[in-house]
Amino acid sequence: MNKPPSRRKKVISLASGEPKPATDSAPENTSGQDNPASATITVTAVEVTELTQKEQSLRLHLEHRVERAFLEAGQALMELRDRRLYRSTHRTFEEYCRERFNYSRDAAYLKISATVVYENLQKFLPTNGRQIPMPTNERQLRFLAKAELEPAVQADVWQQAVEQAGNKIPSGRIVKEVVDKIRERTKVPNPYHIGEICILLPKDDPDLRGKAGYWGVVTHVGE
Repeated sequence: MNKPPSRRKKVISLASGEPKPATDSAPENTSGQDNPASATITVTAVEVTELTQKEQSLRLHLEHRVERAFLEAGQALMELRDRRLYRSTHRTFEEYCRERFNYSRDAAYLKISATVVYENLQKFLPTNGRQIPMPTNERQLRFLAKAELEPAVQADVWQQAVEQAGNKIPSGRIVKEVVDKIRERTKVPNPYHIGEICILLPKDDPDLRGKAGYWGVVTHVGE
């Protein structure tokens, strides 16, 4: 009876000069951490195609729409208010804006005031061959609207703010700085009058805390 062939383990000897395989140690790091200067960075080139004339025209058109968005909103709100087109569903314009657009009273009137200032700038800014950047949102015109300056002075403030911003559209902070200088120089009177009815805006006054939105009567007018 033939015996089955014996199964012997095959032993492979390593040459004395060859490294032995690592068993317990962590795999060798070949990412180049020991020598950062030898790291290879792969940069993929992306071809940027130029805009066609039609695309360039579309871009300018869309940019113009973005810039005029706040202006169109203010003009629409002004017409809704002046023609009382809210009267069939709401008692006041403020209630209508709050429920229809989720605008507070201040937000709605800020858009309207900014629109009025924008239109004044269009009329009174100099057109001597140099195009002056126009506002793109109502925040840039907030302090101009609140200062209640004459339209020609508003245009002068905006022109100074543009120059201070390096002939670019100025931020609201820059506009405020110019407005403050103009007010100090011209001593613009306080726009409120004794006996006038106003809505309270407490801000940081602890005595008026909890009374935001209440009606009040002006009893004293300071500087």
